[in-house]
Amino acid sequence: MLPSHSHPGAALVLIGHGSTQNRDSCTPTRQHADALRASGVFEQVLEAYWKQEPSIAGVLRGIWHPRVYVVPLFISEGYFTEQVIPRELGLTTPGVTGFERIRQVGRHEVRYCGPVGTHSSMTRLLVRRALEVVQLNPAPHGVPAPDDLSLFIAGHGTGNSENSRRAIEDQVERLRAGGQFHDVHGVFMEEEPRIADCYRLAGTRHIVMVPFFVSDGLHSHEDIPVLLGADPVDVRARLERREPTWPSPVFHDAHWVWYSRSIGDEPSLTEVILERVGELAG
Repeated sequence: MLPSHSHPGAALVLIGHGSTQNRDSCTPTRQHADALRASGVFEQVLEAYWKQEPSIAGVLRGIWHPRVYVVPLFISEGYFTEQVIPRELGLTTPGVTGFERIRQVGRHEVRYCGPVGTHSSMTRLLVRRALEVVQLNPAPHGVPAPDDLSLFIAGHGTGNSENSRRAIEDQVERLRAGGQFHDVHGVFMEEEPRIADCYRLAGTRHIVMVPFFVSDGLHSHEDIPVLLGADPVDVRARLERREPTWPSPVFHDAHWVWYSRSIGDEPSLTEVILERVGELAG
């Protein structure tokens, strides 16, 4: 349920990465924008993207309210949230390092919020997504209790940015502290530990893996299932039929494995967006 607190006279811009190749890339951004428009919390709600239209650089031209909150639908701080988006919005000064969180840009007071993925509330969304895929898809022997589940948070990982990894590691620490699952781990596509290491790391024979991405795409639909052990030919065939590429649960390497959708289309992410706005409201 969305908070009742409203922001009269203010607009909200949700910023996604976008894609020229994956038509579903913008779906989560549009989904949350639609929910927030329907809520009436803001006078105006718009979307903008780096890789498709409407572009970040031109989004302010379509806003007629003086105060504008901007929330990036990104998982971690990094190049896009700290350089690209501030530059495109006019929050940077030529020759000066860094950007201003609150800055007058033309007729607009722009308030640039942190990315949703680093917010502490994302932990409860990860829990919800993990339990949902297990409960809706029982194994032949039934539904394991949370304390008999090994939870893995899957990310891309990159040697170019420590922040990409840190966002997942922070969530892993919170989930471990919560004590709801038997064990919790972060695994990566391009860093250690790797996706396939889940079979070695799991403390139970029940694995549930949640991809920590805003939108489902090549990585979540194809790359991770293959790294988990799915047949690449079968995965591509399922993609063409628009079927789940990992029909949870799958018994592989002596483990029952559930694999959820990416976290970005979780309806409660709308509440995280509002929490980010609340941090700069006033």
